[in-house]
Amino acid sequence: MNKTININLGGYFFHIDESAYQKLRTYLDAIARSLSEDPQGKNEIIADIEARISELLSEKIADSRQVVNEQDISDIIKIMGEPEDYTDSEEPFADNHSQYTRTSTRSKKLFRDGDDKLLGGVAAGIAHYFGIDVIWIRLAFILFFVSGFSIVCYIILWILLPEAKTTAEKLQMEGEAVNISNIEKKIREEFNNVKDRFKEGAENVSEKFSDIEKKYKPKAKSGFQDFLDTLGNILVKFFKIIGKLIGVLIIIISASVLILFILGIFSIGSFSIIGFKEGYMSLPPFMIDSVLPEWLLATCLLVLVGFPFLILFMLGLRILSSNVKRFAKTTSLTFLGLWITALLIVIFTGIEFSASHARSGSTIKKDTISIQPNDTLHIRVVNDDDIFYQDYLDRTKQKEEVYVNGNTYWYSNYVKVDVRKSKNRKSYLEVRRRSQGRTMSNAQENASKIQFKYEVAEHTIVVDGFFLSSFSNFSKDETVYFTLYLQEEVMVYFDESSGNFLNNVENTQNISDQDMIDHYFMMTDKGLDCSDCEIPEEEESQNIKSVAN
Repeated sequence: MNKTININLGGYFFHIDESAYQKLRTYLDAIARSLSEDPQGKNEIIADIEARISELLSEKIADSRQVVNEQDISDIIKIMGEPEDYTDSEEPFADNHSQYTRTSTRSKKLFRDGDDKLLGGVAAGIAHYFGIDVIWIRLAFILFFVSGFSIVCYIILWILLPEAKTTAEKLQMEGEAVNISNIEKKIREEFNNVKDRFKEGAENVSEKFSDIEKKYKPKAKSGFQDFLDTLGNILVKFFKIIGKLIGVLIIIISASVLILFILGIFSIGSFSIIGFKEGYMSLPPFMIDSVLPEWLLATCLLVLVGFPFLILFMLGLRILSSNVKRFAKTTSLTFLGLWITALLIVIFTGIEFSASHARSGSTIKKDTISIQPNDTLHIRVVNDDDIFYQDYLDRTKQKEEVYVNGNTYWYSNYVKVDVRKSKNRKSYLEVRRRSQGRTMSNAQENASKIQFKYEVAEHTIVVDGFFLSSFSNFSKDETVYFTLYLQEEVMVYFDESSGNFLNNVENTQNISDQDMIDHYFMMTDKGLDCSDCEIPEEEESQNIKSVAN
């Protein structure tokens, strides 16, 4: 029958038989002897080892009345490691019944890191668990801050996760084996850190006292000066917080711009590479008619705009964490070279774009109209809804991307309709197409590609209220001028559809274009004269006087 002993190990009570107690006591004494040559933190190391043994025994003992036996101690020693591996003692610890090996399980546990925390140490604990830098976890919480999800998640984890206080818990948090060697190593590192911080603090205090002695010598610091120092410290803390907030703002803005810009630029480059022409309306004008491919210009724009925002992003990270390193000199010079190259390419493309709009040119087409004096000619403007539907037809410079017979064109309503007196006593119409180009001949060639239609049938002129142009001429200021030249005594009627396309049509009564709709005008030797308009007497008398003069 073995004698049972009650022991207090790491703050917990255990029932242990005498042989197991002797084995445990011998084991702990051997560990103490292995630390005797370097007493720094010895008590702390022993206390952490006992706490870890207590934790392991608690896992093995299901019932508080259960007695710890010798085999239980042997299992614990296998996990913790042999003390003889860490000592040169003349009396090595050994056991005749079993040969211990330095084995331990390395499984990470999720804790809060109280040594590296801004609030509760949740982000640092998660970073240890996944083996990444804590700045990325903090950045993730910041990016999701707007949604409110990260706040709730952080608070829940702060409540549920325990803080890693003991050395064993810190080792488990970092995924290190909880054995004698690592416990000793961890505690010595903490002591060295404390010693360095104490030394640095002592030097700072010494410097401050030295400055005070030099400035004030026998004078003691006044209460007002102490107040100013405290106020200064508060202001420093406040501006540090402001700096952190600025860093967060820089990260959010630069990251958002980078993501959106990369998605937009790469979609443009991808469409260009595969020859997909749809979506040209979203391209910058200088990219459409450039000699360089769109994917190359898209890449240059990405470098030109993306690199500065990437630098801002890294600056924001450095504001939040001093652990983020700067770009290496080679990397910085490479980025600078790529940025300058992209800038030169974009400048070249811009110069080429300006050159492609240097000259204006026109093509003119004239057709004779078979109409006699006292005949009435109707003018009507129509649209082709199969090409581009518009419920309200109006003259505008806005262009739309359309597809006709598998080809891409620009659809524009910039058509100007005018009526003037004929110079050769015959009625005819003139269509002038205007465009831009590098040279006059190039501009005329571009103008000739403008597709515009009209039709004359039974004293009615049906004019298209739109024209189609080549997609490469998107940024060129293109216009179609449709002018009707009438001989005297020919009547013209302006249909309601033509009102938005009339281009300051001159008439003897100075009637505005919109007021000329649905009225008959006779071409006289003085110009168009309304035959069915009601003009106030005052305006009529003024018109008579002006004609007489």
